[in-house]
Amino acid sequence: MPTAPEHPAVQRVIDAAARKGVTLGVTTVPASTHTAQDAAAAVGAALGQIVKSLVFVAVADDGTPDPVLCLVSGANRVDLGRLAAVTGKPEIRRATAREASELTGFSIGGIPPIGHVRPLRVIMDPDLGRYPTVWAAAGTDSVVFPVTPATLRMISNAVVSPISDESIEDRLDAVEHVGIGEDPDLRDDRGGPGLPGTTPAPNLGL
Repeated sequence: MPTAPEHPAVQRVIDAAARKGVTLGVTTVPASTHTAQDAAAAVGAALGQIVKSLVFVAVADDGTPDPVLCLVSGANRVDLGRLAAVTGKPEIRRATAREASELTGFSIGGIPPIGHVRPLRVIMDPDLGRYPTVWAAAGTDSVVFPVTPATLRMISNAVVSPISDESIEDRLDAVEHVGIGEDPDLRDDRGGPGLPGTTPAPNLGL
């Protein structure tokens, strides 16, 4: 694998942030990081600081897929009822692994909050704002970047709204056997990891 800045998927993320005036500091984590807790340990952060970028799909008025990207704290899960209320899409559902990749342009396991191949509506979990720094996937399953919640919201054009089924306090001790930002229901056909996320080390915010 090329070094992080040379990887084309990572470069797309770096370029997307640069267009918003933000310089990202990307970090390569060990390839053995297969769980959210392992990812947190790899960057010296808490589980709740992981940004899971989860793709959901509704149907637009013209019948085409209407994707929604949820930026969720690693300790939380998305409540479909809350998400439906926030988006006004009662039939919204999780995207399949193939849909997620096609709609974002990134491989499952490394979907970032920015740099997608098409505009996405983005909803951000307010629990991410509890931390001075959070970590998000940078385009692959082994490259991440630290960012403040305010900057993450700005570069992703996110709307902050409660979409999780439980508060972070209820989930901080939960073991999540998923990849960086992966949803356990979004594994690929080989049982590989699903979507993005990460966590903060002291003073690593942008």
